[in-house]
Amino acid sequence: MSARGLLFVHAHPDDETVGTGATVAHYAARADAHVTVVTCTLGEEGEVRVPHLAGLAATEADQLGGYRYWEYRQATAALGVTDTHFLGGVARYRDSGMMGLPSNAHPRAFWGADLDEAAADLVAVVRDRAPDVLVTYDPDGFYGHPDHIQAHRVAMRAAALAADPRWRPDLGPACEIRKIYWTTMPRSIIEAQFDAFKGASDNPFADVARVEDLPFGVPDDQIDACVTGDPAKKRAAMAAYATQIAPGDWLDVLGDKLGDDAMAAEHYRLVKGEKGPGQGEHGWETDLLA
Repeated sequence: MSARGLLFVHAHPDDETVGTGATVAHYAARADAHVTVVTCTLGEEGEVRVPHLAGLAATEADQLGGYRYWEYRQATAALGVTDTHFLGGVARYRDSGMMGLPSNAHPRAFWGADLDEAAADLVAVVRDRAPDVLVTYDPDGFYGHPDHIQAHRVAMRAAALAADPRWRPDLGPACEIRKIYWTTMPRSIIEAQFDAFKGASDNPFADVARVEDLPFGVPDDQIDACVTGDPAKKRAAMAAYATQIAPGDWLDVLGDKLGDDAMAAEHYRLVKGEKGPGQGEHGWETDLLA
C-alpha cells in the first residue's frame, strides 16, 4: 500500500507539538502514512522562559529565531517527522507577535504577508506531496494570534489554489486535498481542569472568569475527530522547547494534571470531506485518513 499524506500547517516552532504532536507522532510511525509539517515563522517574538538565554529575545540580541530553529529540529525528530518545510524558506516570514503590538508592522511580519505569494509556496508543497489530509487552525487561529490566523488563511487559500489546474501550472499538476481539519479542544476538558489552568504561571488567560469566555474550545458535539498518539513522544518534543515551555507553565501544568491519556488525545473539526467511522457518545473519528 502506498503511503497516504497528511500536511500540518503551523505558525511557529512548538505549535506542531503543543497542538498536534501526538497526532503527528502517530502518523509518522505508520508505514502507510507520510507526514509533512510546514511552519510559517521562526517564532522570533516569543518569550524566553530560560533566564540564562534571555539575551536571545527580540528586544535584546534578537537571536531567538535561530535558537528555536534548533529546538524545532530536536522536537520534530522526537515526533518522528522527516519531512519539514519553512514557508518561503527559513526566516522568509517573521513572527508577528501578539495582536496589536508594533511587531505586527515589521517588514517581514507574517501578519502582513501577501496572501497569494505565501500561498504559492504552500501550493508547490501540496502539489509535490499530494496529501490526502490538511490540518491547520480555525479562522480565529485557535486563540487569536495573528500568525495563527494568517496560517489558516494561507492554508485554506493554498488548498483552493492547488486544486485549480489554471492557477500556476508551473508549480506542478493540480491536486485536490480530500479532507481538511481544524484543530480544537473539547470544552469538557477545559472545564474539568479550569482552576489548575488559571493558576498556572505564564497563563495568558489567567484573567478569564468563565470557560465560555476563553477564545478556544467548543462543545463536545461540535468535534468530529479525536486522534490518540504516543504521549511519551509528545512530552519529549515539548521538552525540546526549553525556551518556550518551562516547569510550572500552563502547558506543563495541564500536561501533568490531565495525565498521559488526555495529553495523547487531540481533537479536530472536519470542514471538508466525508467523515469516517466514529466511536463513542459523539461519534468522533479516530483516523483522519478514514
